[in-house]
Amino acid sequence: MDTNKQLFDAIRKLMNHIPKSWVELTTHRLDIYDEKLAKSEFLSQFEALLLSESYSTEALDSLPTAYDYIRLGHQLSSVLEWFLAKLNQVPSDQVITFASCTMPILAILRRDALVRKPTHIYHNLDSSPLLDETRLRSIYGYQFDVKQVTSASEIPEHQLGTTLFVTQSSYQTPLTNHVNIDATINRHPQFGATIVIHKSPALDPKVTEMVKDVQHVRRRETIAMTPPNALKVLNEMVQDVTSDIELIHSDNLQIVHQCIQDNTGSSITPIVASSGLAIQYAIMMGLVENAITEHPNKPIGLILPPNCYGGTNDQARRIANLIPNTDIFDLLVDGGHDLVTSLDAVLTQVANNNGVPIVLAEIPTNPRVEVPDMSELARVLSQPRKTTGNEDAVKPAFMVDQTFCPNVKLLGQDNLLANVKVISYSSGSKFPSGGRCVAGYCAANNVASEIQNLVSKHLGLSDNGAEPHQINTLAENMPSMPERIKKAYQNTVEFIDHIKRVLPDSKINFVSEALTLQGFTPSVFSLDLPTVGDTKEQREEYKRHLNEKLISFMINRHPDVCKHCVSYGQLKGSYWTVPATSTQGTTKENDKDYIVRVSMAPDIDLVKLSESITEFFQKERIIS
Repeated sequence: MDTNKQLFDAIRKLMNHIPKSWVELTTHRLDIYDEKLAKSEFLSQFEALLLSESYSTEALDSLPTAYDYIRLGHQLSSVLEWFLAKLNQVPSDQVITFASCTMPILAILRRDALVRKPTHIYHNLDSSPLLDETRLRSIYGYQFDVKQVTSASEIPEHQLGTTLFVTQSSYQTPLTNHVNIDATINRHPQFGATIVIHKSPALDPKVTEMVKDVQHVRRRETIAMTPPNALKVLNEMVQDVTSDIELIHSDNLQIVHQCIQDNTGSSITPIVASSGLAIQYAIMMGLVENAITEHPNKPIGLILPPNCYGGTNDQARRIANLIPNTDIFDLLVDGGHDLVTSLDAVLTQVANNNGVPIVLAEIPTNPRVEVPDMSELARVLSQPRKTTGNEDAVKPAFMVDQTFCPNVKLLGQDNLLANVKVISYSSGSKFPSGGRCVAGYCAANNVASEIQNLVSKHLGLSDNGAEPHQINTLAENMPSMPERIKKAYQNTVEFIDHIKRVLPDSKINFVSEALTLQGFTPSVFSLDLPTVGDTKEQREEYKRHLNEKLISFMINRHPDVCKHCVSYGQLKGSYWTVPATSTQGTTKENDKDYIVRVSMAPDIDLVKLSESITEFFQKERIIS
């Protein structure tokens, strides 16, 4: 675009053709997604469309997927970032939108803290852009100063650290690019904030790393500006009108809270966040603060499976890297290891070190859908332990991801875990919303109520609370969740039974009937297909290739039913993925699971799927 007028005119025309899927989908087509080219491939073809003035909805909908999951980013956030990059004359990867007003600042604070450099924050707002400066210094260890100025021209040069300018300016107008500013955070009055990193990578090598670090924080601790809100900001920019603020519909927050309590058994008011990882981060930091304040000078042990969800793994290790005297302890749950036995040994190890144990577990596990003996789990978590100095060891806090089975009541007073400090959390983009929005929530049992209060503090500090449209979507869908889970489970059992009949040599990971009676009714299973080869390496290679062929076959045969997707708990369809290349993206290679993970929705044609998977087995000569 030669001029800003041409740019605005092009976006204005574009807004009349935005595909519905850009606004409504939580996960996108992975068959047109290349992770190495995330955002860049989409934008290059998007810009070509603009130049050709091919503004059809069909043409836009066929563009490569910008990101695989909207928490990370999406088509509309990418378009908004591209638009702002053009206005501010910087590369598009140097503009990053957030649903949170504070997380762009926290991303820089974290980066500087790790290299022990200060962050200089200037702003022209009415009050500090940081919501809890005391906690950021005392718990996170961030070093920073905050000063109010009337304009960017007042900002002096700093020889050490990063200089930020926080403002609230019209998104239609280019930002002031002062020589002493490394980046500007422009807060939108309603919909989050955008960070613009000004300097050229050619002139300042640290720019590339800064972009990478900020993106990683958005990826693991918060979310991009949501699709509905990004669309509203784009409309504001080109139509010069202020978007209506979406309010939480009457009683919807109460409906969501009641549904969470009903499904978890908690009697404490739950907390709803912008995403599952956002609430998970608040829980971890709440537990870390509790450990620091209640047990000063004692080491903190974060205990978690090395092959759990990759976002959990990465996030825990990033916290351990940030918080002094904090270590990761592997909780082995696969490869012949039992969660309870492993946990018993690790808790003893942490006790011997006079540490504070924080346990993270998935129940059921992802992707192998395993559930521990709950009575034995309660016993191990409650068991008194001694330090090497024969002092009473600190009792563990238990953080449990219930995303696979969010309707199991682990937090009730009559539960086996009632005397253990338990905080349960779930991703809202799965069963709770039926895939209609990203969100996350947590609830606590009675003995963990004080920790829940700390979680709320850290969620507020990060400005990661749920948006009104997320609450409204959850309120619309959560009341039907128990029935949808039941139906999806029934479909899963029937599909598994079919596979067992036609391919008895396959290994299927799923819950037993006994666990079903305890309330565990997931709609996800994992499949280890039979393999051949003279060596272990040959057999593994054959299996991996066969996995990919199965997924491709099912998706190509039923493109409207089967999706190559990292999600589950959707309203319709069947979702197929290999965890090692999707949900375990940050997991160490030796801990990855190269198996097929399948999820079934409550609304699906089982006859067609059963016929097709049988055809695949015959085609590959796995069965005659």
